[in-house]
Amino acid sequence: MLDEGDTAPDFELENDGGNTVRLSDLKGSPVIVYFYPKDDTSGCTKEAIAFTELGPEFAKLGAQIIGISPDSVESHQKFKAKYKLGVQLAADIEKAAAQAYGVWVSKSMYGRKYMGVERSTFLVGADGKLVKVWRKVKVPGHAENVLKEIQELVTAS
Repeated sequence: MLDEGDTAPDFELENDGGNTVRLSDLKGSPVIVYFYPKDDTSGCTKEAIAFTELGPEFAKLGAQIIGISPDSVESHQKFKAKYKLGVQLAADIEKAAAQAYGVWVSKSMYGRKYMGVERSTFLVGADGKLVKVWRKVKVPGHAENVLKEIQELVTAS
């Protein structure tokens, strides 16, 4: 289980633009890595829209946002276009990043057990260390909480 202060696991994934995104390439600025279960579902859509709406505020602080789910690049492209999302989405089809961050977990719905992504967000500092970890995220107000945390981080440095 990853904790604040740990080095954030690096990942190399294809993003919605068909380019490779590596966490290690973003060192030197804060990065929000948020894991979500599925494109174009209610909670995931609300979360992506909230991060998109606050995108200019995150950008002013030099922070980048990466949303990661097991969906394909094509799914991400459709999702992004449908809702005019301004966040980078990365395809973790093999679930390697989700496993490295401990968010690929056993879930249960209507008595049926299955494996899936536990909605979680990780704030990675400019040094590559985890500054803040949010697990079992509830979407309402979450993007605002992440923004406050980054504002405090940038102000303190």
